[in-house]
Amino acid sequence: MKKYRSGILIVLIIVVGALGLSFYRRVSALKANPQLAAQKIVAELVERVGKLILLPEGESPVIATVTDLEMLKGQPFFAKARAGDKVLLYQTANKAYLYTPVVNKIMEVAPITLSTVEK
Repeated sequence: MKKYRSGILIVLIIVVGALGLSFYRRVSALKANPQLAAQKIVAELVERVGKLILLPEGESPVIATVTDLEMLKGQPFFAKARAGDKVLLYQTANKAYLYTPVVNKIMEVAPITLSTVEK
């Protein structure tokens, strides 16, 4: 019985050590290139939303997170918004998508007009 306990303990130590090393390597890679982490998050979000609706191709969206619903009151696009929702803004395609990750639904789609200020 004691042989099994020490064997299980050794295996557990090896597994925990391997998991710790793997986690350390991932964190180190993200610290070295934080932009890679942001790109991965955008890619995962686009993949999830892309399963629900056809998204514009050939451009990467700008992602915003809904945090303050009070600021958005009175704006029809955000009428169904919740804190934590994601807004995918496609500048070239002039489209915005309001996505609620909690229920995995697109709550709103709207055209956008972006204006530039010239100096």
